[in-house]
Amino acid sequence: MAITRMRFSQFAAFAELDFVASRGINVLVGANGTGKTHLMKVAYAACDVSKTKENFAEKLIRVFMPSARNLARLVRQQQTNSAELMKRRVAIFRDDRSLVALFPNPLVHYPSYVMGSDEAVIANTKEWCAHPLESVYIPVKEMLANAPGFRSLYTQREIHFEEIYADILDRAYRPPLRDPMDHNRRRLLANLQQVIGGEVETVGEEFFLRSEQGNLEFTLLAEGTRKLGLLWQLIQNGSILEGSILFWDEPETNLNPQLFGRLVEILLELQRMGVQIFIATHDYVLLKELDLRMNAQDQIAFHSLYRESENGPIALYTTEAYLDIHPNAIAQTFDCLYDREIERSMRGGE
Repeated sequence: MAITRMRFSQFAAFAELDFVASRGINVLVGANGTGKTHLMKVAYAACDVSKTKENFAEKLIRVFMPSARNLARLVRQQQTNSAELMKRRVAIFRDDRSLVALFPNPLVHYPSYVMGSDEAVIANTKEWCAHPLESVYIPVKEMLANAPGFRSLYTQREIHFEEIYADILDRAYRPPLRDPMDHNRRRLLANLQQVIGGEVETVGEEFFLRSEQGNLEFTLLAEGTRKLGLLWQLIQNGSILEGSILFWDEPETNLNPQLFGRLVEILLELQRMGVQIFIATHDYVLLKELDLRMNAQDQIAFHSLYRESENGPIALYTTEAYLDIHPNAIAQTFDCLYDREIERSMRGGE
């Protein structure tokens, strides 16, 4: 099972957007503010409620954390003569099922109106939840080093953390599956162990890296090592398996570029095992590693989110070929740096 399509109308960063997803790896590129994280959070929220059976609109509030839990802040507030409900919606599709959220027009009640989750109309919930989707969202900020006490604090207190941080800890704390581990997972874990220098171990609520030198707590590890350690843990405990969906926001953050190739190989192997992947990136090296290491059988789609003009709506261009990404702000920036380097060399290093 996989997310196949997402449609947005007057929601978050998007005026109108129709996103068709690959069943393999989906790479989201674009300048800051073009909605890459918004898109992944909506898809993740839909996947998560398929298991928890919670209200989709309430999950969106907890994932996005709008001020005062006001759902209206997620709905684009544009002056219009029509208050038609269908104009403001999110629709997530997977094969023959869909989950749709319809939102009222906040401007009808402006300026004092605060929209709660109960005022959104959620359609097709029963059908959507009939076959749950296993999903994982890895945020930019690494959380395992800050894990002890966080879940109990989050449960008991109103703290301003998006729920993705509590969710990733819930998945990291899961014990291993009873079923025997297959060859592909063992191979992936062995590759990751070589990179991070050991295995991840949980003692109480603390995470440690266990190696021949002993146990080293995550607070003493480099953040890039922690992120790969989290990936090891999620594969090891079965949170990432065939049929699951992985969302990863800027996997390159705090990771040594020399490790990008190893990371890309692992992502490609997960895709070949039947894991659907969404990643948002700003990094040229990560993109090129993916371009150079993928083969003809891999299912990869590059999605470029952009604005035609400074204040224009966000548009989308999707391609299966790295060289056809348009616009490609990442490659353009590196091309500019290369041109400037050549120009300086021709001036004799002035």
